[in-house]
Amino acid sequence: IVADVGAPSTAAVVESLERAAREERLGGEALRERLASILAQTARGGESAADALIDLRALPTVVLMVGVNGTGKTTTLGKLAWQLRAHFGLRVLLAAADTYRAAATEQLEEWARRAGCEIVTGGQGSDPGAVAFEALTTARAGAYDVVLVDTAGRLHNQEPLMAELEKVRRVIARQIEGAPHETLLTIDATTGQNGVRQAELFARAVAVDGIVLTKLDGSAKGGVAIAIARELGIPVKLIGVGEQLEDLRPFDPEDFARALIGLD
Repeated sequence: IVADVGAPSTAAVVESLERAAREERLGGEALRERLASILAQTARGGESAADALIDLRALPTVVLMVGVNGTGKTTTLGKLAWQLRAHFGLRVLLAAADTYRAAATEQLEEWARRAGCEIVTGGQGSDPGAVAFEALTTARAGAYDVVLVDTAGRLHNQEPLMAELEKVRRVIARQIEGAPHETLLTIDATTGQNGVRQAELFARAVAVDGIVLTKLDGSAKGGVAIAIARELGIPVKLIGVGEQLEDLRPFDPEDFARALIGLD
């Protein structure tokens, strides 16, 4: 509970642990190891290892990044662009569909420069759907492998803005069959149980495929990842552990669970 796993998910984990302790007569270090195993299994959300990956088979693959203001969407997108280009050799195009926040486009342009990727932008206050449309047109004409679409941050309870996000998704879907192929939601690890509510409402609007848990380099334990996986069935796919380009990593449920209870 202290680690932000939340009371309902904690109760379910404790029940599983008590059952294992009774049936297998576990104690001491063996009990801690079994707790780590149960937490890891819960954090996986019943998904297979393949479900925790970002599917890049479509050409171009379209990734839509959504989330609340201040959760690190744009930073995550820049780091992801660099990872895909530097480690996988893919041609990545960024789409600056956050046309409302002051300096949002300039921030993404700086990340594009650092990542060595191209970017499509629109004017301040322009239609986000139009920016996404232009980016997809450019990607198909220029044989890009991946399009990463940034969107304006919005609170999960702002219905008009959530409706606008649905519109951006529809624009993308009309352009390319099956797109967006991945919709990633950034959740600030320091948010606590409010992150579950955020994930629930964003998933209702745009069918979230995975979570990016950000700001895990601070004091946050990030146990909300376990609650989201258990209650909503949405896997955590990536974690952010710093501000550098390389500080975006795949989520490892086993490592995460062991760190959560201080085993490693």
